[in-house]
Amino acid sequence: MDYTELKISVASDEQAEIMTAYLADFPFESFDIVDGALAAYIPSAKLEECRAEIVALVEEQGVTYSFDEVATTNWNAPWESNFEEVDVDGRVLIRAPFHAPRKGYGGMQIVVQPRMSFGTGHHATTQMMVEMLLGTMLEKRTVLDMGSGTGVLAIVAARLGATHVLAVEIDDMAEGSVRENIVLNGVEERVESVCGDVKTIVGRHFDVVLANINRNILLADMARYVESLNPGGCLIMSGFLTEDLDSITSAACALGLRPARTLHRHGWLAAEYVK
Repeated sequence: MDYTELKISVASDEQAEIMTAYLADFPFESFDIVDGALAAYIPSAKLEECRAEIVALVEEQGVTYSFDEVATTNWNAPWESNFEEVDVDGRVLIRAPFHAPRKGYGGMQIVVQPRMSFGTGHHATTQMMVEMLLGTMLEKRTVLDMGSGTGVLAIVAARLGATHVLAVEIDDMAEGSVRENIVLNGVEERVESVCGDVKTIVGRHFDVVLANINRNILLADMARYVESLNPGGCLIMSGFLTEDLDSITSAACALGLRPARTLHRHGWLAAEYVK
């Protein structure tokens, strides 16, 4: 599959985070910061359906940008080789298979095969979701991980004692990565991975629902999440900016949930709501 790189000049990491949030509504599969620029990758075939909207959005922000065609083999391998470990509060270490296990590390170590998928643990939203999980009772509970990316959250939930985790990912390539990472971490007996969207969960119920996606999808699908949530269960969401909290909370409360916790990082937010 051929990809197109959208490169945007940014003045700071915060601006890069904001631009990432804006672009998350489009079918970009990964984001990276390279030499003071935000690099966003999208399948070339999908770009043609939304190029005009993307251009209008970027030009509205007054930033310099360019589109460049790149073959998968030209950009995937370098990104994978530069994959760095992610340490979440000294309690969860996310590393690649080529990283040696960190001796003396006091928390759990998760192995992720980097595949240019969103959710490798480097993004602030994934790290906040991991923090939320660390503060959630998961022993003998069932978990749904919507938009599982590389499966990091599903794997962490299983390692924290969840009896069964359903990981749902709409992108077939990313879902294949989830299956690979489940095996790498030895949790294949407790984590079920499927390729699909919110319709996949109809008729199923969970004690904890995780959704690290983006504001528009969260608002569109939240009713389905709540419908699948057992009484007393919790919905933990991220993938939206701090300024979106009011609309997310209003929607959650209208569905009968009550706010519980929030975390903020680099302009992004994670929030928990209880049924």
